[in-house]
Amino acid sequence: MADPSSYRPKPGEIPDSPGVYRFRDEHRRVIYVGKAKSLRQRLANYFQDLAGLHPRTRSMVTTAASVEWTVVSTEVEALQLEYSWIKEYDPRFNVKYRDDKSYPYLAVTMNEEYPRVQVMRGHKKKGVRYFGPYAHAWAIRDTVDLLLRVFPVRTCSAGVFKNAARTGRPCLLGYIGKCSAPCVDRVSAEEHRELADEFCDFMTGRTNTYIRRLEKQMAEAADDMEYERAARLRDDIGALKKAMEKNAVVLADATDADLIAVAEDELEAAVQIFHVRGGRVRGQRGWVTDKVEEITTGALVEHALQQLYGEETGDAVPKEVLVPALPDPVEPVQEWLAGRRGSGVSLRIPQRGDKKALMETVQRNAQQALVLHKTKRASDLTTRSRALEEIADALDLDSAPLRIECYDISHLQGDDVVASMVVFEDGLARKSEYRRFQIKGFAGQDDVRSMHEVITRRFRRYLAEKEKTGEWTDGEDAETPEIDRNGEIVGTGLTEDDGRPKKFAYPPQLVVVDGGAPQVAAARRAMDELGIDDIAVCGLAKRLEEVWLPGDDDPVVLPRTSEGLYLLQRVRDEAHRFAISYQRTKRSKRFRSSPLDDVPGLGDTRKQALLKHFGSLKKLRSATIDQICEVPGIGRKTAETIAVALARSAPAAPAVNTATGEIMEEEPGTMGSSGEPVTTGAPDERRGQET
Repeated sequence: MADPSSYRPKPGEIPDSPGVYRFRDEHRRVIYVGKAKSLRQRLANYFQDLAGLHPRTRSMVTTAASVEWTVVSTEVEALQLEYSWIKEYDPRFNVKYRDDKSYPYLAVTMNEEYPRVQVMRGHKKKGVRYFGPYAHAWAIRDTVDLLLRVFPVRTCSAGVFKNAARTGRPCLLGYIGKCSAPCVDRVSAEEHRELADEFCDFMTGRTNTYIRRLEKQMAEAADDMEYERAARLRDDIGALKKAMEKNAVVLADATDADLIAVAEDELEAAVQIFHVRGGRVRGQRGWVTDKVEEITTGALVEHALQQLYGEETGDAVPKEVLVPALPDPVEPVQEWLAGRRGSGVSLRIPQRGDKKALMETVQRNAQQALVLHKTKRASDLTTRSRALEEIADALDLDSAPLRIECYDISHLQGDDVVASMVVFEDGLARKSEYRRFQIKGFAGQDDVRSMHEVITRRFRRYLAEKEKTGEWTDGEDAETPEIDRNGEIVGTGLTEDDGRPKKFAYPPQLVVVDGGAPQVAAARRAMDELGIDDIAVCGLAKRLEEVWLPGDDDPVVLPRTSEGLYLLQRVRDEAHRFAISYQRTKRSKRFRSSPLDDVPGLGDTRKQALLKHFGSLKKLRSATIDQICEVPGIGRKTAETIAVALARSAPAAPAVNTATGEIMEEEPGTMGSSGEPVTTGAPDERRGQET
């Protein structure tokens, strides 16, 4: 591991101007490429105290052995040079979008004498018009098959075309009317090119012109009693409309735009792009990337724009690009896009209307793509095994932790404090083993104390179950299993009477807590107090994704591409989700609470009957016991209990000036006639972040 101070350039050597810099390792391989408005200010950020750097940045600067830079005139030039170097060097610490396929395009080879319609992948060629990209090649073929009825353009390869010209016989498409057969001179080269132009015009969105023209021809054929020709034209119109239905209108103003959405977590990001042409979604594509550097959403968008338009020119760059966050600064990126297109490009965040609604759809697709990617990654047995081995190596465990339990605390400004316990066995969630806790030992907000209480309660139950099974005794003191009348053992210690496993009978090999050193220390202390020393404990701090071990001053930093870190993150996020959902349930239940909840034995059915009979809680509170007894299912004893509960919960009557009849509003904190504190005004709304 290199010391960054060994290759740090002197501040006076670095120019204070725009440029692009490269970090190289000891073998002179480029490991990171970046751009800056001021090279001096940007590079100075990399040579701070290592403890103050983000772990990903720290890993990069300690891997590097030298840094060099190139000065350019403008930020736009810096953006272009950065893209070129990333493509050339493929640096390991830069954002790299993984795309498992080359997306197919519908291409029309206008650079040939007889243009051909075909599916194309890979780099774009000069003189070829492209439409798409499409998610699947079969989607292109379905569209082309419909359009060839109206625009019978050549689709055959050069070999088939030459063979047909040599023999004087067209292929099957020429016989069934789906090719104009220029190979046998049924149409001239000019006529065939005109057909190809019309095909391209239709694909660019100018559809109404052709449909109206065909409808007019169909009407004329019907008037001339050419019914067979009218029927063919009718079928052609139907084919065009069916092709149009495959791409529904999403933007009524016939906009040409690309919409880019990003879904991300601490380790990975998924990018989804919808290509809208003429107001219709013409194609969709997406990528997934490892976040191997500290990066914002705006920076992810900038990298996506480079990936999308780095090789594009002209109309391939649309007039409008809609994004979830703007790069900082946005002006050089916008100028670069305008240079690629040859005219102005609007780069902005949609705020309202159809474009914002469509952006929400793209965002949902990005989120689903990220979830699907994670699901595929988690479901692979080899990957899970490698993850468990990496955790064991990083935490110095004797064996892979086949059962992992993770704990998280959740509350809202100290109210409704709860905790969650989630269980992963062999790298997969075991939801039947999940448990929830209410913090009972104290009131208020103290995550460390809450973690100590939860760990204590969980493993105290474990020790109790362990004692019941006889694991702590031997010989005559061992517990005798229970045997039923048929001579079968019915009590094995690890299962309940119905055969289900007991709640806390199985110990984990690893306990993970959501938090840093204080939470880890609290969990370890709780287990030490119970005499448990054979279960490992660690914590995962969310901000920097660092793994903390009890008693260590420095965290364990796993590589960003580590499967072990990915598994720990999934476990931690699942514990957080489970805790949040329980806390929200308790909070909403508290807000919906009623004085009738305090009446013992009064279920939901009789509560509803009371409210339906009286119409409101206020009228029920003012009712007599005899009137309450009139409700079906309510006896006198229950009615008396209800009346007492409602009287206890009744709000204190306001103080009244007997001389004037005026209601007196007392200051908060003063005492009312009943001896209770009196407050005025609306209650404060509870605000805060769920943790």
